[in-house]
Amino acid sequence: MIGLIDNTVKRRLRAGEATAGAWLQLCSPIAAEIMASTGFDWLLIDMEHGHGDYQTLLAQLQAIGGSGTVPLVRVEANDPAVIKRVLDLGAHGVMIPWVSGRQECEAAVRACKYPPEGIRGMAGSHRAAGFGRFASDYWKRANGEILVIVQIETVEALREVDAMLTVPGVDVVFVGPTDLSAALGHVADPKHPEVVEAIAAIERAARKAGVALGTISRSWDEARVLYARGYQMVTLCSDAALVTQHAAAMVKAFREMKKV
Repeated sequence: MIGLIDNTVKRRLRAGEATAGAWLQLCSPIAAEIMASTGFDWLLIDMEHGHGDYQTLLAQLQAIGGSGTVPLVRVEANDPAVIKRVLDLGAHGVMIPWVSGRQECEAAVRACKYPPEGIRGMAGSHRAAGFGRFASDYWKRANGEILVIVQIETVEALREVDAMLTVPGVDVVFVGPTDLSAALGHVADPKHPEVVEAIAAIERAARKAGVALGTISRSWDEARVLYARGYQMVTLCSDAALVTQHAAAMVKAFREMKKV
């Protein structure tokens, strides 16, 4: 459903509230519709590691529309052309991976904003602007409504995290523990003390700058701890993981029954 952009999640984050979301990785509008119908605050369509294209993105955005769930997209790169197309399709915010330093952070924000705050193209014929029906209203509202999420995943970003998070327009800093642990030389070991300290440094920088914290969780017990530590934007699950894990559990139960 097409309508004026109204980013309830951005307002809630600014008010200090915790929110619940999930990844969409199956590129399926049916899965997106199911996930949205359960009441998540936001859903994050993954175009960095997901297998979809702009047409599957459009279908998922259409499926989420009207549910009250805020549609977000992780783009594949800090590229203004990519960010522009995703926002024009109707995403209410973007997560930008591999933002390594203040200059890259400034570029990411500019790509999300219309002039004079940024460089996003002013076309009014796209889906987000109702295909021209309310372009001027969309242009007026978009800069204040679009959620800008930057991911910290590199050593360079760690060195400049304080400077990055003072860039005007950054709403959320999202910790990518898997890539961050690899960057620090501890592949697949996000619990390594050096990684734990790096994440703590990001948390301190976010609190100092007044920027919301986000990250992933792999269980409700883990998510509950993250919320208690001040995270406001936690991915609780993914459509792909829910299908994979539940299917595997059912097959395992069947195999174990046959052993009896």
